[in-house]
Amino acid sequence: MDQSPHPVATHHLPSFITAPGQTDVLMVVTAIFLAFAILMFGILFFRLHTLPERVAHKSQKVQFEIVAVLGLIALFTHMHIFWIIGLLLALIDIPDFGTALGRIAGSVEKIAGTKSTPEAGRAAQADIHARVEKSGHTETAPVKLEPAPAGQAEPEHV
Repeated sequence: MDQSPHPVATHHLPSFITAPGQTDVLMVVTAIFLAFAILMFGILFFRLHTLPERVAHKSQKVQFEIVAVLGLIALFTHMHIFWIIGLLLALIDIPDFGTALGRIAGSVEKIAGTKSTPEAGRAAQADIHARVEKSGHTETAPVKLEPAPAGQAEPEHV
């Protein structure tokens, strides 16, 4: 095979033109650069996409889960409004009412001397209905019932 250039070609060829059978260095370098650029762009995209979740990670569990769901919806639907809502929700510090209300409920139960279980709540509700029916009160006004002392029968209402 003849390695001489074509007679019509110029005598000075650019450096990126390779001889037949040689490795095209420019194409290899471009392919490596392109793969690296796509990988870096994907990492940047996902880091930016998870920004609301990383901000909300320090907040309450419910707020974090809502922000995470909004981020997933934004990722799969490509609707950026969900990402913006998630970011705003992550930046807002929602006060924790649950802890205070739980402590108040626990203190009230401690004062009343009862334990809070769903079964105890249903039993107390059934006891109240039974006492109202037994007392004969059918009016809509609330009836104040005193608990019967332990070991004694309830007095009959006249």
